[in-house]
Amino acid sequence: MKWLSTIAAVAALLPMLAGGSAAAGERLNQIKQAGVLKIGTEGTYAPFTFHDASGKLVGFDVEIGQAVAKEIGVKAEYLEGKWDGLIAGLDANRYDVVINQVGITDERKKKYDFSEPYIASKAVLIVKSDNDAIKGFADLKGKRAAQSLTSNFGKLAQSNGAELVGTDGFDQSIQLVLTGRADATVNDSLSFLDFKKQKPNAPVKVVASQDKADYSGIILRKGEPELVEAINKALATIKENGTYKTISDKYFGADVSK
Repeated sequence: MKWLSTIAAVAALLPMLAGGSAAAGERLNQIKQAGVLKIGTEGTYAPFTFHDASGKLVGFDVEIGQAVAKEIGVKAEYLEGKWDGLIAGLDANRYDVVINQVGITDERKKKYDFSEPYIASKAVLIVKSDNDAIKGFADLKGKRAAQSLTSNFGKLAQSNGAELVGTDGFDQSIQLVLTGRADATVNDSLSFLDFKKQKPNAPVKVVASQDKADYSGIILRKGEPELVEAINKALATIKENGTYKTISDKYFGADVSK
């Protein structure tokens, strides 16, 4: 009978569905048994994930991943890829997680899970140290702001009345401010901290910052709650025991978790 064959088909499918669900739930055990947490990253995005002069993969995100893996009881294994395909690598099971300054957005959360935020950044207003005319975003009206024209930072500067001077990115923007070819730049707080860490005597300063921060987290496939919990526990531990602060100070000279 047709209904009997339907019941038989459903009965045959149920163990497969249960097995798939169990497999997803067992991801953490599989990682522990293998002794390795596979991490996707770019390797070309300093100071977060890049290669040093010797060719070694280093960076803030790299060391955070290593510290998290250690707390879970495994080693971190990095697999590098271009940004455009990095998150898609999760779908292909190329790695377990991606640690690459991935912003936590509502759109991404529809398809993926995130750890608790491990780093925060804000838009900051940067001027030369001797500039006392610009004290806040509203003071950009009629001033020249060095910006990547299509960036959110550029849009913020323009919305405050700035005349945009187009650049290729943070480094060029800072140089235009230093040489006086621009009055200011609106840029990422983390990039500024990294710049000041490398060049502490550079005569530039932050005069204002946005109230709202953007947060990044460790991104992974949905349906792996045990792994999410283990990662969150590891992040909490490294913040409590000072490991996070040591890594943060090394790359930024400040605590970048808030």
